[in-house]
Amino acid sequence: MLIDQSWEEFERQNPLVKFSFYLWGRVRVLFDIRIEIIQCLDNAFANELVAHESLSRAEMLSWLWILGAYEVVRTMCQADTCFSPEATAKLRTLKRKLAIVRMPAAKMEKIGKSIPVTSGRSAAGIDLKNKDILVGDPSEGHSARELLNHFYTVFSSLQEDDILAQHESR
Repeated sequence: MLIDQSWEEFERQNPLVKFSFYLWGRVRVLFDIRIEIIQCLDNAFANELVAHESLSRAEMLSWLWILGAYEVVRTMCQADTCFSPEATAKLRTLKRKLAIVRMPAAKMEKIGKSIPVTSGRSAAGIDLKNKDILVGDPSEGHSARELLNHFYTVFSSLQEDDILAQHESR
């Protein structure tokens, strides 16, 4: 926050602060990690030969990002009375997409089942055409870039009138 900026102006520019200053900070961390993942993917596929160090870094950060992003969105969905119906709908859609990739990454299980995903596998698939990695269940990989962008789009779309109450009031 700039010294000459009022708290009201800061809240207007960062409406999620009204729900939770702490959670807003975690979202900022996820935004920063998102940028680094995208940069790593861009670097990994910048030439004909894949830069494996950048690709590996993108995969490692994606794993952590997925876990963090899911927890942030889960928390917000549990406090759905704190958000407008439109914001809640966007968050629930995002939560479903994150859950699909989180379960194989966090619990090494297929979503909704106690069936293990293959252990002797790569942590992520590679999509050379789209300069991307595929995360989640190796038999049903999902675009990391699309997931990162969906998260960014949902959180960037939140407006002051989408935040109805503080987290503590739920």
